[in-house]
Amino acid sequence: MTRERCRSAGVALAAALASALLFPAVSGADPAERTSTLADVRSVNLTIYNGALALVHDRRHLNLEQGENRVAWRDVGASMDATSAVLADLSVPGAVRVVEQNFNFDLLNPSTVLDKFVGRDVTVVHEKPLPGQPVRETAKLLADNDGIVLQYADRIETGLSSSHIVFGSLPADLRDRPTLVLDLVSDRAGSADLDLSYLTGGLGWAANYVGVVSPQEDRMDLQGLITLSNTSGTSFPNARLQLVAGNVNYVAPSSVMEKVVPSPVADSVQAVTQQNFFEYHLYTLAQPTSVLNNQTKQVSLLSARRVPIHKTLELRGSDAYYSNADADLGAKLQVGVYVTFTNRGGELGVPLPGGVVRLYKNDAGGTSQFLGADQIDHTPRNEDVRLHLGDSFDVTANKKQLTFRSLGGCSFASSYRIVLANAKTEPATVLVVEPIPGDWTITSENLRHQKTSSATATWTVRVPADGKATLEYSARVKLCF
Repeated sequence: MTRERCRSAGVALAAALASALLFPAVSGADPAERTSTLADVRSVNLTIYNGALALVHDRRHLNLEQGENRVAWRDVGASMDATSAVLADLSVPGAVRVVEQNFNFDLLNPSTVLDKFVGRDVTVVHEKPLPGQPVRETAKLLADNDGIVLQYADRIETGLSSSHIVFGSLPADLRDRPTLVLDLVSDRAGSADLDLSYLTGGLGWAANYVGVVSPQEDRMDLQGLITLSNTSGTSFPNARLQLVAGNVNYVAPSSVMEKVVPSPVADSVQAVTQQNFFEYHLYTLAQPTSVLNNQTKQVSLLSARRVPIHKTLELRGSDAYYSNADADLGAKLQVGVYVTFTNRGGELGVPLPGGVVRLYKNDAGGTSQFLGADQIDHTPRNEDVRLHLGDSFDVTANKKQLTFRSLGGCSFASSYRIVLANAKTEPATVLVVEPIPGDWTITSENLRHQKTSSATATWTVRVPADGKATLEYSARVKLCF
């Protein structure tokens, strides 16, 4: 019988555990242990980084004895890095010192209880005992590996078909939630405000943007949202939330803060402010928010109206065929649709965290329709944001290599014909973008190109409505120097 079947057969086991939790004397803690819960929390600060990493500042009000104290600090992140934990006394700095700390993440559940009782006696209750057989028996739990093995006084059995196990107590080293046990020394007796800071996994954030394109396709209204997720194993009520955009090295996180630059949002309500933070950007929510365990929530990042955009149709090539003979380079090639805007002016001009941008446009009936989406990287202010939304339905291309010859060594000469077809009822402008390797020269062309980078030639081709346009050019490349 598998372990899963054994667990499902032991419904009463869970009931027994719940009953045992009612007795504080068997909480598994030392009698001198003080328990700190979320009721002691005075404030929480969460700084969440890209990559599901967060820095928690959990500030609580506790009463301590002079001398040695043991505090069970409950409700920490289940994925916390215990080696990163630092405790500070905010009332009298230096008055409280940590002698030892233990992170107890072996959590209470039927499986862990069984594991802890291997080699010990348990009571087995039979729901349907055989005639003349006892209802309750004592047995030693020999194993709990893919099923249980029980040793009775006169036999050994595996599994539980119509029986359940009753435990007299809970194992001392199991906790019902992640707990950091701190052995402290306090120079004084009385109340203290303590700040426990630590790094933990299970908390993540991402930026999502929604743009609504104008009927003329020259502007859009852009809304930015921050999506938060918490699978850390604990909740953070009424937390001050900060988000760091940038690639932070987990081994050596930075803590240097520079000039504050506010981030304007819709209706002049500063839901999020932004500041330069070392080589990153730090976003701070204006109002505290509760981040509950196993929750995803969204908060507003920015709102920008009438942002100028530029739509382009682009046929993008490859550098492979400039050094190889390949006559047929494709028929009905897709022409990509791109939208570009500049992170500058108006209600923009703030560093944009990387995320997904989704664009929509209202149809003739006023219903918004999805145009496409793209992922953007972290984008500084004044930089262009370029989105690949999809491919044009009505504009396609045929491409052929007309000639190819080797000039000796690593030099080649080739010529090409690209025929663009436009099935629309209005003209279309297509950018033909060709990445050309090595040291290259366009030796002939029927339309003038632009050298848009050291390795790129771009032609602007106007294709008439319901018509075609042809681009022909020849290139010479040298691949070794």
